[in-house]
Amino acid sequence: MSAIGELSKLKTGGHQTPEQRAARDKEAARDNRAGYAFLAPWLVGLFAFTIGPMLASLYLSFTDYNLIQSPNFTGFDNLVRMLGDERLHTSLRVTFTYVLVGVPVQLIVALGIALLLNKGMRGLPFYRSVFYLPSMLGGSVAIALLWRQIFGTDGLINQVLRAFGVDATTGYVSHPDYALWTLILLHVWTFGSPMVIFLAGLRQIPTMYYEAAALDGANRRNIFLKVTLPLLSPIIFFNLVLQVIGAFQSFTQAYIVSGGSGGPSDSTLFYTLYLYERGFTNFQMGYASAMAWLLLVIIAAFTAINFFAAKYWVFYDD
Repeated sequence: MSAIGELSKLKTGGHQTPEQRAARDKEAARDNRAGYAFLAPWLVGLFAFTIGPMLASLYLSFTDYNLIQSPNFTGFDNLVRMLGDERLHTSLRVTFTYVLVGVPVQLIVALGIALLLNKGMRGLPFYRSVFYLPSMLGGSVAIALLWRQIFGTDGLINQVLRAFGVDATTGYVSHPDYALWTLILLHVWTFGSPMVIFLAGLRQIPTMYYEAAALDGANRRNIFLKVTLPLLSPIIFFNLVLQVIGAFQSFTQAYIVSGGSGGPSDSTLFYTLYLYERGFTNFQMGYASAMAWLLLVIIAAFTAINFFAAKYWVFYDD
């Protein structure tokens, strides 16, 4: 008990002279200054490049601003315009389709590949690197250009089909019925990042659970549904939140593949692409700022829904 009492006194400053307490406070203040000094670059970046532009964008969302003249405060006029903007509604429909189809399929593919790699095959680091590579390249302009060529009229897909005797003349990226699905396929192809996270999660599941399930006579399907998925659910939730946020912000693929116009009949008019068009092509920066804040609200709503629903399906050990 005496040792615990002495430790408590040291923590609370008991039995210290005023000079000792002053020295201790001075040392703590010096440590705090050093901490703030190391944080200063990040704090400057936070206020100068994040919070500052966000506040400016919030103000501009209530104005009519064309980048040349001074902003003209118009109140909620931009919100009223958005309610009647048919192309904005189209962009929302296209983006929701992209997110609600592309993200689940991508996570399913990523989980499937992770399960295969978790078998302990030879050359695992090589395969892990190869499968992760699309995530590093999928958002680049080069891959988007390559994707446009592959699904063009004389692209690789049609050439393969013709080799099997199919009269394939459809340009998929220029057809309103197929253009969006080529971008969804590109999104699914970039499964490397969630796959690596899934693989790390699978490696953390204790083998004793699988051994206990096998002793109880569970087959592979039941082991996957009753053991693997529940224990992996926090990782699934993490990947789901990240991929939904990233999918809503997709821009490069749609811009390059559609030639910056939103594709045939606006079939690939992503919300971010339409926002860019309004702000930097039509110079309606006030309206574009209002659109940006609407996107923030949409992403926040989807994230909140995911967190609310997580308590019904995400399992934590504690």
